[in-house]
Amino acid sequence: MRLRPDLSGPKRAESEVEAYLQEHIPLSADIGVRVLTAGPRGVVLEAPLEPNVNHRSSAFGGSVAAVAMLAGWALVHLRLSAEGLAAETVIHRGEMRYDAPIYGPFRALCERVADKPWLRFTKAISKHGKGRIGLVVTVEAGGAAVASLGASYVALAAGKR
Repeated sequence: MRLRPDLSGPKRAESEVEAYLQEHIPLSADIGVRVLTAGPRGVVLEAPLEPNVNHRSSAFGGSVAAVAMLAGWALVHLRLSAEGLAAETVIHRGEMRYDAPIYGPFRALCERVADKPWLRFTKAISKHGKGRIGLVVTVEAGGAAVASLGASYVALAAGKR
């Protein structure tokens, strides 16, 4: 099942996540990131071509990577919060794959992690004070997948830095 933005109903979670990103990760505001969907089931972020354009009039790869990394981070953060786990989440490793140039607005979609790896992740946080989880974020433009991020995120239990 592909995650699609739910553009109906209240947007409290989305507006809270967007405000958090803009306050704590100012780059998100600078590159125009909007939160379309945000919850433990999935995250969809969107960014305009302007101000992310490069010298070829397409999206700058660094901006695309940043939006994808933010989508992955938001999913982990929101799901941990929904489960009552206080942890700080950071990206550990990421590899971008670019399959086509982006000539307009683009979206980063990060779907819910399967239950088995998620359970291993949360057990590691509870037992060892940190855990690592792998995610795939798909970047779409014009309705087609144009890039992807394979990444791992680390969550450190609150107070374990």
